[in-house]
Amino acid sequence: MIKLDRNACTNFDAAASFEWLETNGTGGFAMGTVSGANTRRYHGLLTAATRPPLGRVTLLSKFEETLIIDSERYELSANQFPERVHPTGFRFLTEFRLDPFPIWIFEVNSIRIEKSVFMPNGFNSVVCRWTFLNARTNQRSVQLELRPLLSFTDYHHLQHADNKFDGSFNSREDVVTVKPYPNLPELNFSHNAIAIEATGHWYQNFELTIEKERGFDFYEDLFQPFAMHFDLNTSPTADVVASADLEVETNVDKLEKAELIRRNDLVRLAGGKTDLQKQLALAADQFLVARGNGQTVIAGYPWFSDWGRDTMIALPGLTLATGRSAIARNIILEFSKHISEGMIPNRFPDAGEIPDYNTVDATLWYFEAIRAYAETTGDHDLVQEVLYEQLADIIAWHVRGTRYNIHADTDGLLFAGSPDLQLTWMDAKIGNLVITPRTGKPVEIQALWYNALRIMADFATRFGHDQDLQRFDAMADLAKLSFNGLFWNEAEQCLFDVVENGHRDGSVRPNQIFSISLAHPVLNKEHWQAVVEKVEKELLTPVGLRSLSPKDPTYVPTYIGSPFDRDSGYHQGTVWGWLIGPFVDAYRKVHIDDETAIANMLAGFEQHLAEAGLGTASEIFDGDAPHTPRGCPAQAWSVGELLRVMNE
Repeated sequence: MIKLDRNACTNFDAAASFEWLETNGTGGFAMGTVSGANTRRYHGLLTAATRPPLGRVTLLSKFEETLIIDSERYELSANQFPERVHPTGFRFLTEFRLDPFPIWIFEVNSIRIEKSVFMPNGFNSVVCRWTFLNARTNQRSVQLELRPLLSFTDYHHLQHADNKFDGSFNSREDVVTVKPYPNLPELNFSHNAIAIEATGHWYQNFELTIEKERGFDFYEDLFQPFAMHFDLNTSPTADVVASADLEVETNVDKLEKAELIRRNDLVRLAGGKTDLQKQLALAADQFLVARGNGQTVIAGYPWFSDWGRDTMIALPGLTLATGRSAIARNIILEFSKHISEGMIPNRFPDAGEIPDYNTVDATLWYFEAIRAYAETTGDHDLVQEVLYEQLADIIAWHVRGTRYNIHADTDGLLFAGSPDLQLTWMDAKIGNLVITPRTGKPVEIQALWYNALRIMADFATRFGHDQDLQRFDAMADLAKLSFNGLFWNEAEQCLFDVVENGHRDGSVRPNQIFSISLAHPVLNKEHWQAVVEKVEKELLTPVGLRSLSPKDPTYVPTYIGSPFDRDSGYHQGTVWGWLIGPFVDAYRKVHIDDETAIANMLAGFEQHLAEAGLGTASEIFDGDAPHTPRGCPAQAWSVGELLRVMNE
């Protein structure tokens, strides 16, 4: 449980910086701030995935909430408008908990109201409940008025007052239905209100402060179609289930009980011993979503879809470390359906069904994910019967050449790219400007290539493919010999980042750590300690590794400003949380049994789970202290890598 006290809740700037997230297992989500004010275009009570896990549309933005005590009205909501916050309901907050879903406690003139929000798994629905906590001892009239604010727009976009928006509604018994646009889903509000009152007008000029900070459009309008009135003296709970699905349970007690049981089962299945591990097990579940009849990983909330690279890196931690190997198997099989020219997709676009294959490393991480799955579960039959021939074909494609000039060179190393492409995980691009093209032979790509060859040699041994074994071993031996001859930087006592046609990039980056961290290290053992010490000294922070040494003249200490400014610094010093995983792997190989030091390295993340995205791990942080969280407040590979190294 994560808990914020009255001081944190009633400080608007603080309360607006804490974000909560609920997901539904299909790509849909609900997200907002503790303050109640939306600060991102992605904040809303119901963003539905109309083509799971994509086709996401924000339907319901929020409720305006008014508590009425003996005819006196008290606003519980909060909104940021130009130069003012109105209303200021956060002033009545005494507590916020993530327990396991978001819970607020309001106190108004001794009246205590608990508000909770959660999403039932598998449905484009959100459940909102307001409970009158001291109803039995109260002698006053207490009513609640809720006014839904509708968005009904693509979740990347902002809504503005629109004459084509159909603001009508249909009310029957305990359900109110709206359908503002014919091409978007119908939204049903199941409720126990005593009355529905027609209103019908636009609330205008909501100011989204994070969008403003990020240099994007930041004003939004929302439509308010009706008001719902609840008598909390008669029924101490006000329940609303907002759903874009027709076949969904509307009994809130049943929905809440089922969701609590499901989440408790997840924690128990993960077997975490610490509060941090238990919370991360719940966070991991948020990224595991449906794709057709299979499953995949949402790379990050709120704006990422499912990315091949992120999925394969995060998979061992999100699934194998949490006791959910069946999901790992499903994800591996799902991506096997999309292999093309020896590559798995890098990204499934929000619009359209044609995946992007613009990456050199996602496919190599696929080998590592399969290795981890087979080693953890013992399910080598899947590899032998389904995957082995596909994996061997992937190697063959890389040897003879595939997209984007990806091919094995005569020295056995993997060449990739051109100056106008961004094929590695350092993939920032602004228009036609690639910030870190890393064309040639990037250090981590060679580590992954060698690792993939050794994995295939291991599989060939197990399955009795002697000719394959000889070929993979020979390729791996040549790659390792070439790598150690080309990449060692004697002057800096570490590895070059990229080698291309005789030029060797001496930038001190975290990519070199993979030469040690992977299951099959490509770096000669005598250099392990020097590389680990170099990375620890110049790149390690309490929340991950910097993407570039602060000693480099192109180092960018903070990730702020316009989109151009931020993209320019995305991999130029920005700290990446997921990189703590490979660093811990490498550190363990050099400093055997020094788990105290590793525990200290991970301690910063325990504190981080109570800031920014509550209960989860952010994508990136500023390079300089205090390492302010930036980017996505919930990132799959950050959570996955933490779980993986803690489990190991």
